Amino acid sequence: MLWRRRIEPFTRPLVYAFFRFKRGLTLGVRAVVTDEAGKVLLIQHTYIKGWYLPGGGVERGETAEIAVVRELAEEAGVRALSRPQLVSAHSNERLHPGDHVLVYRVEAWEACASDAAGEIHDVGWFDLADLPEETTKATRRRIAEALGGAETDPMW
Repeated sequence: MLWRRRIEPFTRPLVYAFFRFKRGLTLGVRAVVTDEAGKVLLIQHTYIKGWYLPGGGVERGETAEIAVVRELAEEAGVRALSRPQLVSAHSNERLHPGDHVLVYRVEAWEACASDAAGEIHDVGWFDLADLPEETTKATRRRIAEALGGAETDPMW
């Protein structure tokens, strides 16, 4: 599945154009989830390098809360047991014109079967002081905002 990472730089403009056409303004969600030891949940996709907070796009007819709950279960095998709490909203204009990302905190959860369908390469729980080197800068900023008290940056 790592072949997807090699072609991603070439397919990204096409995928973004498709979503822009399909959705106009796009909205994504990410989830900050910790375990009982305080470790944070991160995922690696098959099609792009780096560790990310789980999440994805909000589909038509779906609320952002429903989308983040769906994405958590699909990508990471985590079923939210409490209502996700909105932490922050960000413009992703630099990478994807017209895109916004909402970050949610999910505090109560249980493990469930995931349905990543070839999208997820790895799922891991990491100590906040020892995140993987490949954790993206934006992911690090969102974790610091949600869990470390850092001021929220409106830009992704």
